[in-house]
This record gives sequence, C-alpha cells and structure tokens, in this order.
Amino acid sequence: MHFVMYCLDVPGSAEIRAKHVEAHKAYLSAAPFKILVSGPLLEDDNETINGSCFLIEAVDKAQLVNFNQNDPFMKAGVWQQVEIRHFAKWRDNR
Repeated sequence: MHFVMYCLDVPGSAEIRAKHVEAHKAYLSAAPFKILVSGPLLEDDNETINGSCFLIEAVDKAQLVNFNQNDPFMKAGVWQQVEIRHFAKWRDNR
C-alpha cells in the first residue's frame, strides 16, 4: 500500500531540526519499508524548512505510525503535527 506522511514543524524549531537531521536521515535509511520520495517542505521563500513530506510503500498504516514514534525528529520535538494518509497511486511519470 502507498501512504503520504506529511509533517509540519513546530514554529521556531530550525535549530532543533539542524541538530537532529543526521540522526533523522540515518533512521530513515534503516526503515523497514520503502520510502519512494522524501524531502523537506519549504516556506514561500523556497529556503526556510517548515516540515517534511514522504511518499511511502508499506505493509499498513500501523507500521508507519510505530516507526514515526521513534524518529529522531519526533522524539526531539521538531514536528508539531504528523498526518499519515492512504494514497492511491494512479499515475507515475518517472
């Protein structure tokens, strides 16, 4: 199944994010599911990071919820809000 995980940062958490970004990347590298696309969300200035977005192929939503609870960004309080939604992939132009 495919999922979108949409994470919004706590306002003013840029320093915390920077401190934990390498641990976050390492954690994602060990994910027990396939991360198809991922990257930071940006403000309108196209530079300021304000969240993260993932397109994931996983067994079920519970797998993502459990994994997300141990993400270094989640544990450090970078993300204010996380939504995990089922995604129906109808087209892939890669």
